Amino acid sequence: MARDITTGDFTRSWNALLAAVAATPGEDFDRPSGCRGWLVRDLVCHLVVDAQDVLITLVTPADTAPTADATTYWDLVGPPTGDDPLDALVPRLAAAYGDPALLKFHLDDVGSAAGRAAGLADPAALVSTKDKVLTAGDYLTAYVLEWTLHHLDLVARLPSAPRPPAGTLASARTALERIAGAPFPAELSDTDALLLGTGRRTPTADETAALGGLTARLPLILG
Repeated sequence: MARDITTGDFTRSWNALLAAVAATPGEDFDRPSGCRGWLVRDLVCHLVVDAQDVLITLVTPADTAPTADATTYWDLVGPPTGDDPLDALVPRLAAAYGDPALLKFHLDDVGSAAGRAAGLADPAALVSTKDKVLTAGDYLTAYVLEWTLHHLDLVARLPSAPRPPAGTLASARTALERIAGAPFPAELSDTDALLLGTGRRTPTADETAALGGLTARLPLILG
């Protein structure tokens, strides 16, 4: 049975990600992340932008009926081409920080505010973002998948870094399965299901066989 996702998972996944960034040594900011083409510093800069988006969305009320939920909030897009202006901006902005400590400070500052705003939000309130209307609860639930994937991106080449909590990995898997419209094979761990499902790792021959018909729908690239 699918595990229910709660907005409490937003707080757990976000706090775990912020703590992992804070614990990342400055010299590791120049290592590749699990996001193709991005260094760790680029990923952390992207998280600053994401935190700003959370703050903006939670104070952007809507007065129409919901048009999306935690699953349909995400659009399926093609692989990154490098043509998206924001994708191109992030590495330049990240490099402008220079000292990784400044980038970590900015994420802690804005990220902590986003976490507080999420805790104060009325889950039933309607908010607007990306030309969609959904409840604040659904919006925050959708971001559990974002935070968990980016936590995996952060630690992809940092073997000693803290991993995402087991509970939020399970929640993120549930979210991705809902987007896929089918469960991933039970023999896949939550981490492997997320990495394979979003194209962050190429499946082995055995994993391809286990995925069966689901393979044709992968990777699920979210935008």
